[in-house]
Amino acid sequence: MNILSSSLVNRCIQIVAACLVVLTLSACQSTQESASPLTVTNLSSVYGPKAYADNVESMTAIVVAYEPEMLGVLNRIAQDPNAEITDTLTFKGIKYRVGTYGGKPIVVFATGMSIANAAMSMQMAFDYFPVKQVVYMGIAGAINPDWQPGDVIVPARWYYHDESVYTNPSKEQQGEYILPAYYAKGLAELPARRAKDPHVPNYKNFRFIQPDEVLIIKDGMDKPENTPYFSATPRLLEAAQRAMENLPEQLILNERKAKLFVGGNGVTGSVFLDNREYRKWTREVFNAEVTEMESAAVGQVATINNIDWVIIRAISDLAGGQEGVNVEHIYDKEVSRVGANVLFAVLDELAK
Repeated sequence: MNILSSSLVNRCIQIVAACLVVLTLSACQSTQESASPLTVTNLSSVYGPKAYADNVESMTAIVVAYEPEMLGVLNRIAQDPNAEITDTLTFKGIKYRVGTYGGKPIVVFATGMSIANAAMSMQMAFDYFPVKQVVYMGIAGAINPDWQPGDVIVPARWYYHDESVYTNPSKEQQGEYILPAYYAKGLAELPARRAKDPHVPNYKNFRFIQPDEVLIIKDGMDKPENTPYFSATPRLLEAAQRAMENLPEQLILNERKAKLFVGGNGVTGSVFLDNREYRKWTREVFNAEVTEMESAAVGQVATINNIDWVIIRAISDLAGGQEGVNVEHIYDKEVSRVGANVLFAVLDELAK
């Protein structure tokens, strides 16, 4: 009896286990059959940037790089009865302040200093908010010797000055450098390119540093293309010109009247430029008015996303053109105030 009972129990266990296997397989098959395969159509609704309904009002992004500039913007908003910040959202450590200006929605944020931070935070803004245009304001160093601290410049084009090739000196030719084959080929093509587009830089080396161009790709391109510069949106440049013409006199530390200018070129690099010789080189190669650390990246990201953009730069220092210590720490807050005045004058023009 014990032997028979043990055998019967084992048999029952085997039957139950087999049933569980069958049920599990059936459930898996049923789940697979009921789940629809991901198609190209529904993939775009699962992955990628947020898509906004047609009835969601688009926003103007009011953007700066860091704290002194943000204080200038927030103080201006606080003093204006037609402006307010209603909410603050934080994504990946970056604060995006949402509100209105003149009854129109705005998102206000600081990119953080330098190229990588600017590119990352701008793309996040485009992915997370229905941004239609960017008005960026910040401080900069003057390259053109005509400009002094307090002057405000709105360049039409932005270049990377430190996208470059570092080369070895030639042993055979004193003062010459050994160029990679692709770069030598590009230099040979430069005269023809400049004949078609006078805004292509007049490239020449700064010692062992050979200036180069950034490769970009966007919708409509089959492959990446060399891009020497990024052009601000003409509509916004025109608004900046009208704003400056109508703006009251702007005094800097009650000492001098600020000059206001729209046009020309700006240069961006991941360096705080404070060197007289390099400053002169950027003027000769890029015909630059100002230099700073974010604008070309902002322009690149906006261009790739087909977002209108313009950048306002208030001069805080001479980028190495001065004698002695750089004066950026003296003027940063004061010129940010003036830059903010220009920024909101541009917004007023856009609202007309």
